[in-house]
Amino acid sequence: MEKRNARRTREIVVPGDVLADASDYRAGENAYELDGKIRANVMGTKTFTDNTVGVTAMGGFYMPVTGDTVIGIINDVGPSNWMLDINAPYPAPLHVSEVPWKVEFGDTGRFLTVGDVVLLKVLMVDESKKIQVTMKDSGLRKIEGGQLVEIEHSKISRVIGKSGSMIQMLKNMSDCRIFVGQNGRIWIDGDEENTEVVAEAIRIIEAESRSANLTDRVREFIEKKLPQSEEDDEEDFE
Repeated sequence: MEKRNARRTREIVVPGDVLADASDYRAGENAYELDGKIRANVMGTKTFTDNTVGVTAMGGFYMPVTGDTVIGIINDVGPSNWMLDINAPYPAPLHVSEVPWKVEFGDTGRFLTVGDVVLLKVLMVDESKKIQVTMKDSGLRKIEGGQLVEIEHSKISRVIGKSGSMIQMLKNMSDCRIFVGQNGRIWIDGDEENTEVVAEAIRIIEAESRSANLTDRVREFIEKKLPQSEEDDEEDFE
């Protein structure tokens, strides 16, 4: 019998997909047996553990959409590209042709290396869910300094607010630069104390995203932490 290994290439499955033969494996988490096959019960990534096969639900993953702006973290460097974690179920390759510098073959590590954080745009997602990203657009660059906050990607719309009202309030009241990635990562840059307050405010938004009068509650929180001048208060209500 072949040796089964818990470390395998991540494969995206949808409900009903065959994961394995029931004669070889037992149904694990989010899986069931039908007609001699182990099948997926939810959308997610196929997971093997010993003689069990199951599915890790995809609820916590960001599903890339063409045109999205995201924040990526480099986790591997190749001779002609970089592999990035963008909080998706699979890595996103950034090719040397999609960066704003002239990079010679094999010289990638001189420009970006493992652990670097970059602002990106999703260039394309094909039918097999392969991703292409780019740094060739206005404002896209390597991030240096500041603080990176990660929340559930589904809560990003609340951080932005209706017509951008929430994110604009955070910027005005803290005097911080804030970049919001659709993949659930947010970069904050400014005075250290102000940056910490914004990060706390974002956590409040994530935890209380369904609450009524959330904007007022966040405003009151920031006002307690960072007293506002009358001029700042007037700007918030313009």
